[in-house]
Amino acid sequence: MAQVRAMRADARRNRERLLEVAAAAFAEHGEGASLDDIAKRAGVGTGTLYRHFPTRRALLEAAYLDRIEAIAARADLIAAERAPGEALLEWLNELAVGMLQVRGMKALLGTAVTAGGSAVDTACGDCVRGAAGRLVRAARDEGTLRGDVEPIEVLRLVHGVVTASESTDGGGGDAGESVRRYLSLVWGGLRA
Repeated sequence: MAQVRAMRADARRNRERLLEVAAAAFAEHGEGASLDDIAKRAGVGTGTLYRHFPTRRALLEAAYLDRIEAIAARADLIAAERAPGEALLEWLNELAVGMLQVRGMKALLGTAVTAGGSAVDTACGDCVRGAAGRLVRAARDEGTLRGDVEPIEVLRLVHGVVTASESTDGGGGDAGESVRRYLSLVWGGLRA
């Protein structure tokens, strides 16, 4: 049985530096940021980047995992303060605005809910799908949400709301306003 060695201190520092630089690069350039530039800015070789993160998606997910976990945790906090239907709508609003404000998060979460007609298993996707599942079930049980609505469908609709909001915002408007408008239209179709 092979034992997994603890990461050396220099390797841990390289990984942390890569994540820090990657988060800044993704925020600046979106999910298409140059991986070579990320490695260079982190002061490591491209091989080191790929040793830690074999794919762009792995780096993107690692860079955003903390933020996505925080958004997912908000689901439970909101659910403790509001009725199930209100909690779901409020959380979907926060999720959508977060996807608009943090470049690259839309692509990461989008593939987690839309790829090939089934969810992609990733830590980020699992986290968001779990939160959505809890809120959707509670809203269905309350009778606020239609009984045939599935959590993955709600997440796919939110991804569409974000896409629509991007196309209407034009960079100068209030992203939250567009999201609220589109979510209210979608909510009308989801209600029981």
